Amino acid sequence: MIWLDAIEADEQGDREGALALAEEVVSLDEKHADAWFAIAQWTLPIDSRGNQMMPDMIQASKSMSAARKTVDLDPQNEHAWRIGGEIMVGHLGMLEHGLEWWEGRKDSAPSEVLPYFEQVSILIRLGCFKEAGEYLDALDRIIESQPNKTLEARASRLRAIYEEQWSMEEELSFEPQNSNDDSWGLISRMRKKKPITETYFLLMFVMPIVFLLGSVAMMVVPSTLIVMLFIIGMYFGIARFSRRLLLKLNRPESFLNRAIDIECSSGKVCVPDDIRGSKLYSHVIKKRTPSFQERLGVIEESGEPIPRKWKIDVPEP
Repeated sequence: MIWLDAIEADEQGDREGALALAEEVVSLDEKHADAWFAIAQWTLPIDSRGNQMMPDMIQASKSMSAARKTVDLDPQNEHAWRIGGEIMVGHLGMLEHGLEWWEGRKDSAPSEVLPYFEQVSILIRLGCFKEAGEYLDALDRIIESQPNKTLEARASRLRAIYEEQWSMEEELSFEPQNSNDDSWGLISRMRKKKPITETYFLLMFVMPIVFLLGSVAMMVVPSTLIVMLFIIGMYFGIARFSRRLLLKLNRPESFLNRAIDIECSSGKVCVPDDIRGSKLYSHVIKKRTPSFQERLGVIEESGEPIPRKWKIDVPEP
């Protein structure tokens, strides 16, 4: 009866009352999976006027704990797995735990591909490209056994991102846990500058080249239509081939993002103080969720340095 009252309160828009009733249900029956799942959802803030409201660290932690309890009782609750994974990785920055979380989903749904997509994304963020490649190969084998054009397209896009990032890593690698890594010098030199946006790059680099080539084409080719098609083709072609240059220019941002991810994954600090107080760091950290920033602040206050030989524990794909 209390559970039915909780559902009714939620339907009437009384989220706080519904949450209190759901918590009362689990206090009486710890194995009530539906109530635990409701807590995982109702702990999160309600969107306001079409704007997505982000949870703070306490809300995110409580939601994640309830989601974990839900999947322990009901491993087939796909939505609970998704909520827990999003909170764990996106809102709390616990990327290593995220790998373990999605590994648990594989045990309950061996043929599901979502865990592989999530794990590959995590490994790319942490710079574990060898392991990410192995997971991608495992993902391809699963998709081959259950052909699906949508999944194939998504896997293809993910592999393209992986190959792009891996080729950049082969040119210049970075291990944030190593304070003597040369890439820290690159980040330090660019710490007073913001990254170059794609729009700015297109306007200042791609468009002038396209304009110059288009002007030459207008003098040579009499057909306006052919010139227009040439200009459009040149724009997309130059934009595509110049993307690698943009990635190189923004390496300090991507490397700093990796360092921050490793700090939140390990619970220990590796970013030098002069970089942490820089314009680049402020720009990067503003893109993270409030709960992520709050948890990172707690880690920073602890001041415990990360061991140089720290490595992420990656499950077998």
